[in-house]
Amino acid sequence: MNKATTENDHLNEHVENVSRRRFIKSLGLGSGVLVLGVNLPLSNMAIAQEASSELALNFFVSLDASGAITIVCHRSEMGQGIRTSVPQIIADEMCANWDDVTVVQAPADRAKYGSQGTAGSASIRSHFKTIRTIGATARYMLEQAAANTWKVKLSQVNANSGFVTNKATGEKLSFGQLAAIAAKVPKVDASKIELKSLKEFSLIGKDVKLTDLDDIVAGKAVYAQDIQLPNMLIASITRPPVVGATIKSIDDSAARKVAGVVNVIKLKERPLPVSVNPLGGVAVVATNTWAALEARKLLKIEWDLGPKASHDSDTFKQTLKNTVQKPGNVIRSRGNVKDHQYVANKTLEATYSVPYLHHASMETPAATASVEGDKCTIWAGTQNPQWAQNMVAGELNLPPEKVSNVVLNVTLMGGAFGRKSKGDFIVEAVELSVATKRPVKVIWSREDDVKHGFYHSVSANYHKAQLDDNNHADFWVSRNAYPPIGWLFNDETKTPSDSQLSLGFADLPFDIGNLSCENHEVESFIRPGWLRSVACINNGFALGSFVDELADKADINPRQMWMNLLGNDGFIDPRDDGFKKWSNYGMVQEKDHRISTKRIKDLINLISDKANIEQKLPKNEGWGLSFLRSFGSYVAAATKVRVENNTVKVLEMHTAVDCGIVITPDRVKAQMEGAMVMGLTIALMGEVTTKEGAVVQSNFHDYPVARMQQIPPLHVHIVESTLSPGGIGEPGVPPVAPSITNAIFRASGKRIRDLPVNKVFNV
Repeated sequence: MNKATTENDHLNEHVENVSRRRFIKSLGLGSGVLVLGVNLPLSNMAIAQEASSELALNFFVSLDASGAITIVCHRSEMGQGIRTSVPQIIADEMCANWDDVTVVQAPADRAKYGSQGTAGSASIRSHFKTIRTIGATARYMLEQAAANTWKVKLSQVNANSGFVTNKATGEKLSFGQLAAIAAKVPKVDASKIELKSLKEFSLIGKDVKLTDLDDIVAGKAVYAQDIQLPNMLIASITRPPVVGATIKSIDDSAARKVAGVVNVIKLKERPLPVSVNPLGGVAVVATNTWAALEARKLLKIEWDLGPKASHDSDTFKQTLKNTVQKPGNVIRSRGNVKDHQYVANKTLEATYSVPYLHHASMETPAATASVEGDKCTIWAGTQNPQWAQNMVAGELNLPPEKVSNVVLNVTLMGGAFGRKSKGDFIVEAVELSVATKRPVKVIWSREDDVKHGFYHSVSANYHKAQLDDNNHADFWVSRNAYPPIGWLFNDETKTPSDSQLSLGFADLPFDIGNLSCENHEVESFIRPGWLRSVACINNGFALGSFVDELADKADINPRQMWMNLLGNDGFIDPRDDGFKKWSNYGMVQEKDHRISTKRIKDLINLISDKANIEQKLPKNEGWGLSFLRSFGSYVAAATKVRVENNTVKVLEMHTAVDCGIVITPDRVKAQMEGAMVMGLTIALMGEVTTKEGAVVQSNFHDYPVARMQQIPPLHVHIVESTLSPGGIGEPGVPPVAPSITNAIFRASGKRIRDLPVNKVFNV
């Protein structure tokens, strides 16, 4: 069952009554706040009607008599702007003034808010209609309250800009004046709520002031590292250098002598499969950060490194490249490529590799936990608070009915990119709070983060195609091999899930008569994990590079090769070719989210024209073009580079995006700009390596990220659309790296098939 289906099932679940007073208190709102009682999509509970001055809008919207509106955001903010865009959708359907809106972050609570996992670029694309319904329900209740007041039909009133107007008389009542009356409006089935037409949107599609902007600019924003509690201890942890390693002996005598150290604690050993649990190790807990960090340096630990200590990433990558030369497990097929006799001078085959990659978010993980009896309160920047909440409940051996005893407060995050969907650092804080009987904040240094993360898997991709006389390919083979994320949860897993294979690999959009997409079994050694756009990174690099190589072989421009391969306008469905479990990012049934070759061609033409990629350039300069559809959105990238004295200089970068309806244009632009910077890092210098099972890199000196002087002018071109929204956080990344390496080829004649570029050129 996919994620979207699971969340929609909440509409049919048992409804539990919740006290308005308890609900308002949980949000930290003052007395006199009005929260209208109603069942809503995403929630499986209803707010109980009770006699109280604290009348109740819904689990997402409340207002007081002054007209001030509080909107709860149930998704986690990590810089992508979701604490603006989700409330913006609700406020638009509610017909509220944005200046009247204050945003409150929801704590972990599936019963109230449905899934709160902020991942897969799904927050809006998977829930656009239900989020709109939340605001529209509030509007309906306010309009009905006004109609009841004036004793007129509902059709005779209209909400707009924080007021409800009597169409016949022109009288107005403010939302604040109507709140108490609206609280008594009988509940209505959410499916009967009428949503606005697209032309009626007043906030959706507009730039609004960002939530948290003032606090961020003023340095007042609170992140997980900023949490301070009375009697709190700070913990710094030495973790096993190799996944699965265990402790043979500890000498902590010197560490215990450091002023401020309270205790040195051996953490639990947790066997395979590793899941997203802590790795174990030894924690120094102290009254201050300096003491914890300095004392940790004095620990003397002897490790049993275990079987994963054999892992050498360079050797392993070559093994993967050798593996994809051979036939694999067929995922999707059409026609017959197995028996075809390829014509040598018309055929191209190439193998591409991407190394392990790290998230490298500016804020490293941190969590604070306070355990008292069977109750636990946590403060953490997490992308998936409910997953972490359940992990903690398991850690504390709480029965299912007491999961709510774990209160998880979600802080802002200074970047995450998938790393903070895992709750290992949160469970560490809980384990140490139990051991010390005091609140504990676990802090990860940059070295901890780089050496003990969850990494984008090292990978190899292979493509083979034969061109016909019209420079179209009618025989095509694609293969890939990489450690699957599923290994985290079952250490016998050796192949990616169908949903992973859907990520830019088996959803090839080309009109090809004979096709085979194949995958191989692979062993795993270090923790794999979701990194912004996941397998679309390696699959997109290989596909975008190979199309460019085909264009060069055919002696035509890359734009024309994309057009040739895409064929006539239409829709591609991989299920027609036997890939029955094609997930389409959970949007298989959405007609607006079918793979449209017209949208691809339109976007490639758009960016080619905007960037003028076919212009005549000096012999040491070149334009590179690439494209990938992912997470329901279409993104093309074009990059211009100069190559002189074996040094690559990126001169200009463009991204064009067709993501359907745009909620907050500024956030889309910012996400595309960030994706270009991240894609540039991946292309030029992103690489994690291992020796004897341990990660070699430790900080930005040996895992560099793009610096300001490396960033060229960035241009974003957004397609206006009325189609359902696609994702935006991840789709900008995959086409960037191949656009850079394709540009390097045009400028230098040197083809890069193995990332990063700095193995060949200075950057």
